[in-house]
Amino acid sequence: MLKQRLITAAILLPLVVWAILELPTVYVALLFALVVSQGGWEWGGLMRQSSRRQRGAFVITVVAALAGAGWLFQSAGLHWLALPILSLFWWLLAAVWVLSYPASDQRWSNAAIQWLIGLAILLPTWVAIIGLHHSGSQGPYLVLYLLSLIWVADSGAYFGGRKWGKRKLAPAVSPGKTWAGVVSALAASAIYAGLAVDFFSLPRNLWTAFVVLSLVTVIFSILGDLTESMFKRQAGIKDSGGLLPGHGGVLDRIDSVTAAAPVFVVGFWLSGLMEINAA
Repeated sequence: MLKQRLITAAILLPLVVWAILELPTVYVALLFALVVSQGGWEWGGLMRQSSRRQRGAFVITVVAALAGAGWLFQSAGLHWLALPILSLFWWLLAAVWVLSYPASDQRWSNAAIQWLIGLAILLPTWVAIIGLHHSGSQGPYLVLYLLSLIWVADSGAYFGGRKWGKRKLAPAVSPGKTWAGVVSALAASAIYAGLAVDFFSLPRNLWTAFVVLSLVTVIFSILGDLTESMFKRQAGIKDSGGLLPGHGGVLDRIDSVTAAAPVFVVGFWLSGLMEINAA
């Protein structure tokens, strides 16, 4: 399993970095739309939609929503941050559901609610990533920083949890996660964010805001991971799919990003960092 994970990462990681840094935003948008569409297909499995027709219909809905969002932000004048801001209400609800699981499992039994949840998870993620990529000259580097921040946090949580982990974080949802892993993730992320402030040439008075925003982003990335784990546990499956050998499905790889990306871009804007990046 570990060998497969490393091989898959060794192939995909350079391609992801190259695409983010070298491709124009429109092509990044199209590539990430493919990722989100695959995530939509896997979402059907999490919601126990055994019919390929049902899952295909949801994928079509996701694609139509992406196209509609693109039109609204490009042609209708709606600011792209509107959707990430609205998605924060969903993530607050998700936190309540995770904390109250399994008592909350009846909240998403309705098919219409399942579709809305899927859209609330996938659509704002795409908008946040693409909006950040297009936000200024450093936009592609900020997208790469966001993703790498989550990778650093995941690595810190893995090694810290293995060495010191005893007290479980959310045993009903994900028995493998520990509070020691969370602390290790935050510690590794704080160091990484501290190094990043110099790379982005941020004014000294904004260093603290950047580091705090990064830590909040990591906390929400953990929530995104736990939320998908909750849905997988309810569905009785280990992975959302098998597209990525050693990693599972696309949703297994972007679950942390789905919560982290909207929080990061909204916090980036509220802290005043967005104007600096766009300058």
